[in-house]
Amino acid sequence: MDAIRKQATKLREQVAKQQQAVFKQFGGGGYGGSDNLVSDDIELQQHQKLEKLYMSTRAAKHFQRDIVRGVEGYIVTGSKQVEIGTKFSEDSRKYGVENTCTSGNTLSKAALSFARAQGQMEKERGNLLKALGTQVAEPLRAMVMGAPLEDARHLAQRYDRMQQEAEAQAIEVSKRQVKVRESAGNVDYTSKLEAAEARLQELKSNMATLGKEAVAAMAAVESQQQRLTLQRLIALVESERFYHQRVLQILDQLEGEMVSERQRIEASPNVAVDNSMPPPPSYEEVNGGFVAQTYDGLTDSMGYFLGEVTHSYQAESDVELNLSVGDYVVVRKVSNNGWAEGECMGKAGWFPFGYIERRERVLASKVAEVF
Repeated sequence: MDAIRKQATKLREQVAKQQQAVFKQFGGGGYGGSDNLVSDDIELQQHQKLEKLYMSTRAAKHFQRDIVRGVEGYIVTGSKQVEIGTKFSEDSRKYGVENTCTSGNTLSKAALSFARAQGQMEKERGNLLKALGTQVAEPLRAMVMGAPLEDARHLAQRYDRMQQEAEAQAIEVSKRQVKVRESAGNVDYTSKLEAAEARLQELKSNMATLGKEAVAAMAAVESQQQRLTLQRLIALVESERFYHQRVLQILDQLEGEMVSERQRIEASPNVAVDNSMPPPPSYEEVNGGFVAQTYDGLTDSMGYFLGEVTHSYQAESDVELNLSVGDYVVVRKVSNNGWAEGECMGKAGWFPFGYIERRERVLASKVAEVF
């Protein structure tokens, strides 16, 4: 029994040495987590390059996928912003159109200008989202899911499987070699060894060819990934830049309009009626009194003149006259306490003199409206 046990131990050691020799012959580490079956420097370099290409294309694919997800998220949130901004624009326009303020239309004008600008900005935002979808997300998504990448990866995976098969065949050759030596030239064992070695050489040859094809395919995909991804990133930046430039132009124009209107208001005379301002005089008090030609030289010798209403006025008593911006008034008397008397739209009464401006020339249609 001891002799048999020693013989079995010796046999196992011989098999292990043969396996190590085969592994040393075909070893080299590399792609797919395998460390075996690269017999020379050329195969080793090809194997290592394929492994690097596989890792590079995988990382680029993940980056492309991240860009697509980021752009899609931006489009979703941006579409909601467009919806909110458009509603804001519509509300502002509605106020500007329907405003019934009696003290002027300055705010109405500002609301309309803002509504127009807001609508333009939301249109530009919509164009940006469309560009990001068609010029960035769609091309990258097509490449992530495209056939060239998948075909190249399949070649690399076939190479990995063939490598594993060759490793198993190398172990089989090692076993056959041990049996041939132990059988002292048994013909059957020798024939099987030759068949195993022929199969191993065939696998090595096929693996070398397939490795070259896989490297070429993966290199082409890597180059395309790098080029296309850079192009799409540039398109993203250009779209964002154009959008912000257009928004800045719109805001500059809007600010200019609003500032100009504010300056016009601030430069206008203060037409507010002082709380201490006396009530308009009665007709008896001014009968034969201050007439228009004696008031600061504003009227001619005829006494009457036409004035255009620049600020609305709401009558507070029966002797006062309602005024609306744009109306024309025939001014007949001017009191020295800031009130004037005249006729507008067929009605006569008193009103603050500072609420009108004298007009030398008036369209005939406007004169007709006075009476």
